[in-house]
This record gives sequence, C-alpha cells and structure tokens, in this order.
Amino acid sequence: MPDDTAATADAPANTEATTTTTATTATTQLGAGRGLLFLGVGVVLLALNLRPALVAVSPLTDTIRADSGMSATATSLLTALPLLCFGLLAPLAPRIGRRLGVERALLATMALVGVGTALRLLDSVVALFAGTVVIGAGIAVANVLLPGLIKRDFPGRAGLMTGLYSMSLFAGAALAAGITVPVQHAAGLSWRTTLACWGALALVAAVVWLPQARRRTAVPAAAAGQGARPVRGLWRSPLAWQVTAFMGLQSLNYYAAAAWLPSLLKDAGLSEGDAGWMLSFSSLLGILGSFVAPVIVGRRLPAGVLAAVGALGCALGFVGLLTAPAGGAYLWMVLLGLGQGVSISLALLFIVQRSPDIRHTAQLSSMAQCFGYILAASGPAVLGALHDASGNWTLPLTVLLLLLVPQVAVGFGASRDRHVAGTPSC
Repeated sequence: MPDDTAATADAPANTEATTTTTATTATTQLGAGRGLLFLGVGVVLLALNLRPALVAVSPLTDTIRADSGMSATATSLLTALPLLCFGLLAPLAPRIGRRLGVERALLATMALVGVGTALRLLDSVVALFAGTVVIGAGIAVANVLLPGLIKRDFPGRAGLMTGLYSMSLFAGAALAAGITVPVQHAAGLSWRTTLACWGALALVAAVVWLPQARRRTAVPAAAAGQGARPVRGLWRSPLAWQVTAFMGLQSLNYYAAAAWLPSLLKDAGLSEGDAGWMLSFSSLLGILGSFVAPVIVGRRLPAGVLAAVGALGCALGFVGLLTAPAGGAYLWMVLLGLGQGVSISLALLFIVQRSPDIRHTAQLSSMAQCFGYILAASGPAVLGALHDASGNWTLPLTVLLLLLVPQVAVGFGASRDRHVAGTPSC
C-alpha cells in the first residue's frame, strides 16, 4: 500500500515535468526557427549588395565619361577591376573566413562595400577607381563565403536558400540598372552622389547582420584540414578546364553586355532612363532563366543541349541589337536575359556535378572563379577598346557573337557525365 501511494503521489510531478520539458522544447524550436528566419533575411540582404554598386555604373557610363573626360576603355575598367578582384581574391576568401569567422568576415565585406561607395564621392578619378577596387574586394570575399554559409546553416533548406540567393543577385542587378538614373534625375544628384547612395543598402545589410557577427563561427577542424590539403593534378584535367572556360565565357558575356548595353541603346535613340530600364528588364528575365535550367536539365534536355539553347538566346539577342536595337529592344532583352540566366545557372551546376566530393568541389570552384573571372574582366575593356577603334557597336557585338561558339563547345564538354581528375593530397 505505501508503494502504491508513493506511485500515485509521484504521478502529478512527472506529468508536470513532462509538460515543462515539452514547453521548453517548443520554445527552443520556436526560437531556433526565428533565428533561422532572421539569418535568412540577413543572407538575402547581403546577396542584394553583391551587384548594385557595380551594375549602377553602367547606366551612368556616358555621364561619367562626359564629366571626367575618360575614354570608353578607361571607363570600362570600372566594371573590369571588380571582376579581377573576384578572380584574384577567391583563393584567399576561405582563409579570411577561418581567421575572422564567417559571420564577422561577411560583416567586414559590407563595411568594404560601404567604404568603397563613400570613396566615389571624392572629386577624383583615382578615388573613383580606388573605391571600385575596395567594393570589388568586399564582394569577392562574400561571393565565396555566402554559399558555404548557406550549406552549413540551412542543410535542410539548401535548395530554397540557394534559390533566394540567386534571386537576390539578379534582383540587385535589376534594381541598380532600373532605378539609378530615375533616382538621379528625381533627386537632382550628381553621378558621384548617385553611385554613393548604394552604400545605404550595404549599411542596412550590416545592421541586420550585426547580431550574427557577435558569434564567431570558425570552419570545423575537419573542413579546415581538407582546405589545407588541396587536390593535386586538377589543373591538368581537361574537364576542369572546360568547366572553368564555361564559367569565364558566360561571365564575360554577362558583364560585357551589362557594362555597355545602356550606352548602346542610348546611341540607338533611347533615353538614358529607358536604356537603364532595358538592362534591368534583362536582369529580371535572368531570374527566370536561372531557375528553369536546373529544373529541366537531365530530365527534359541534356545539359549540353541546354548550354546551346542558352547561347542561342544570347546570339539572337545580339543579332537583334545589331539590326534593330531600339525597335525590338524588349524582345532582344527577353532573349538575352533568358540566355544569360540559363548559362549562369549551368556554370554553377557544372562545378557541383563534375566534382566527386567536397574537396574537389572546393578546389574546382576556386579554380573556376579565379580563372573564369579574370577572363571575364577582359570583356568590358576589350569591348570599350573596340568601340573606340571602330566608332560603333557592330564590331563589339560581332565579337560577343563569335565568343558564343567556344562557349557552346566547352559547355558540351563540361556537360559530360564524368568527374574531374585529381588526387587529394595527404
């Protein structure tokens, strides 16, 4: 009897403990959910800052040239220099993340973007280029660290967050291309102040990200060890070079067009605002293209065929710009935006699919970004030089058309269902 009484007396206490534990677990899960939501918002805001400070230069190119007296070739360096930063600093970004912690390193990238845009306020061509380099350095590090953070903190929602990340990249570019000139005209700002205004977006992202930076998350020891032991022989792999070449050629296509498209359309008779909007419209269509390609590749169309389809869209857009740039501008932007979106998504997909493991993925990604962006950096400068030499846009567009041929060739090579050859070092 005493035993029964004790058991009866203990029952309410156990029930209360269970209820308390359940409530605590629910509260913890709710807090974790809110934390992930806040982290996701921070990632989106960071990604929104990875293109506007660069793309905003394009709609103002003619104004900058007229005010500063720079040639088309010199002005094109405002687009080319950040791409060089992307390529040259890509191998250093993981080390920066390990030293500072990923969260603090990403906060530092927003600080660099803000400082770079502020430098553009100074009435100096040197300050303009210095600010551009600082912006490029910040974006280069964020380009490498953000995908890794998504993979680490959103393992069950990596697809969703990668989609939001891609959307934010295109949305930032579209926003900068579409509203830079209207804001300048509406507020009566100089081009220097207009460019500097994009630093406000970086400030917003930094404020939202600040709570994340309070916790220093280093790369796990195992991952750090893998990063310290690179894959040997990857640079001797033809497949790795095909992936790298595809990344570089499609990037060259995108950034060369982004740098000079508003100037081309303005020369064809469009207003400065309308020309900037066309670049924005093209970027919006790029969002659709980048989502469609990964969904249908391997299911409805082989990756190589899809690479050719993306190049064909770009080719038709360039041909249209050659023959009737103003009359069919919307159609050419649709074709160009979809083609570029498909190509960009395939370039990222090839890096993952052609790698047998995480170590190869990291090494191939670094190789593709480093050499690919250095190749892409030549695009705006070469097109600017060709325009200066010929006095029109026929030769630059013809060169972009011809470069689509090797892009398709390496696209078919990179689409082969094989893995890159390389031996992990011990």
